[in-house]
Amino acid sequence: MGLPIPANQLKGKLLTEGLITPEKFDALEQEAGLKNQSLLDILVSEHVADKNYLNRLIADFLGVEIVNFNTTPIDPEVVKLIPEEVSRQREILVFSRGADGSLNVAMADPSDLSTITYLSQHLGTKISVFLADQQDLNRGYTVYGSQMTSDFKAIIEKNIQDSIRAQTKGGQKEEAELPIVAVVDNIMSYAVSLRASDVHIEIMEDVTIVRYRIDGILYEIMRIPKLVHTAIVARIKILSGLKLDEHYEPQDGRFRHSAANQMVDVRVSILPTFYGEKMVMRLLEASQKPLSLEELGFLPEAAKTIRDNLKKTYGMILAAGPTGAGKTTTLYALMNILNKPNVNIVTIEDPIEYNMRYVNQAQVNARAGVTFASGLRAILRQDPNIIMVGEIRDKETANIAVQSALTGHLLLSSIHTNDAPTTIPRLFDLDVPPFLVGSVLNLVIAQRLVRQACKNCIYSYEPDEDTKAIVKKQVEELNIRVRGYTLPKLLYKGKGCNICNNTGYRGRLGIYEVFEVTENIRKILVSPQFDLDALRAKAEEEGMTTMFEDGLRKAELGMTTIEEVLRVIRE
Repeated sequence: MGLPIPANQLKGKLLTEGLITPEKFDALEQEAGLKNQSLLDILVSEHVADKNYLNRLIADFLGVEIVNFNTTPIDPEVVKLIPEEVSRQREILVFSRGADGSLNVAMADPSDLSTITYLSQHLGTKISVFLADQQDLNRGYTVYGSQMTSDFKAIIEKNIQDSIRAQTKGGQKEEAELPIVAVVDNIMSYAVSLRASDVHIEIMEDVTIVRYRIDGILYEIMRIPKLVHTAIVARIKILSGLKLDEHYEPQDGRFRHSAANQMVDVRVSILPTFYGEKMVMRLLEASQKPLSLEELGFLPEAAKTIRDNLKKTYGMILAAGPTGAGKTTTLYALMNILNKPNVNIVTIEDPIEYNMRYVNQAQVNARAGVTFASGLRAILRQDPNIIMVGEIRDKETANIAVQSALTGHLLLSSIHTNDAPTTIPRLFDLDVPPFLVGSVLNLVIAQRLVRQACKNCIYSYEPDEDTKAIVKKQVEELNIRVRGYTLPKLLYKGKGCNICNNTGYRGRLGIYEVFEVTENIRKILVSPQFDLDALRAKAEEEGMTTMFEDGLRKAELGMTTIEEVLRVIRE
């Protein structure tokens, strides 16, 4: 998308408001060109201005209104006037009809005259243009997906029956294979339409089950005859470049799938089980850009602490949490902030999840002898300024990482711990001496992912005494220490609608614990009488907000629900 407002006009406005210097603006404009990113996204990620301010500035310049699909209803019949592929390609959404018969269109770039002309001619009526950011447009595109849901199941069922008939009749091999190609294609497209992050295809004694993980929760989507399981496995192996004749060893591969003008990278894991081979496919949007800290769910104070630590030229920043907590996404967001023309960023990852322009990304390859440890050694010969190691999981990697951070490099990595302070004893367990941990560790970001309350059907309510008692009991059971804990007067949840598949939730965001290693913290962690409780108490005294407290604030703001916060903390 081009810039909807001339760069010199944008620059003049930001200078007048005292938000930026001329030199800084010119540098960011050059950076946007080098990274092939929107200047507006760069201004947001650099904390020059927030999205709401920039949207208002653009809307005023173009003389259009801003549309917000949190509060503005979408007419599904009107949406269907333009195919989803065209809407996504041109970054528009025809969302309602005006009283005079005109059509209201949300656009990422209301200055795009060629698209306005196309819509006017194609629809044969007057067009009223509104400004919408990409997040709002994506929310609108879900209307297409909700209409496709029932169709996918019917198509998959028909193709399965066609394949079974071809097999039982002893027909040509190609007759049986063609429907299976369509089955796999539709299973993947259906997953994309429901925004699934993972697809599980599991063989049981008498049936094959297909499950999707949506917003962190696994849902059974369909059951298909066991007879076609082997053919589905073979098709996915072909797509992933795996061995068709290997059935007794795990295999990993990847392929790309295109659905509704979206390109998705699919990471495939095949595991032999008692009844046959089980497949899990991780879906990663190929075009997804690293999100800003605010988009990930960091509140202003936490985001400022992170940005301050990213300005340091050496040391270690760790993302902590269990598998699937969003650690890698956080690391990519940090790299996006650090990705400047005057620095060399090199990574060693397993696997490379998103391709980043101007970042040198290397892939772990155990068969070729490339591990995190050996890859990290090689990276140190590449003259890096910033290093990202996908995960610190063994003593060798931990010690090389610490030595790298000691010798003038800023090192980013992830580690498996339950919260931020327990990262310290975990590093001790990996044979990193306390004095070295104190010397190199700058920041730990512990996190979990919570489901967001659906913005389309959200409502507020006053918690009754029973709810308060249940929450209080769960807080006590989890042994959560909360300073001055009180349940908010108003809480939020989703009623359930067609946009969120009647779950009341849509999308996810993080709840975080940002633990800064200050001088007082260093004194405790290098002490011969190291005490984790004392460390945690000092961190909280110096302003660290626990994950539960962060989640509580987000529940109070209507970003998630108190039930969801308690669920992920319990896990």
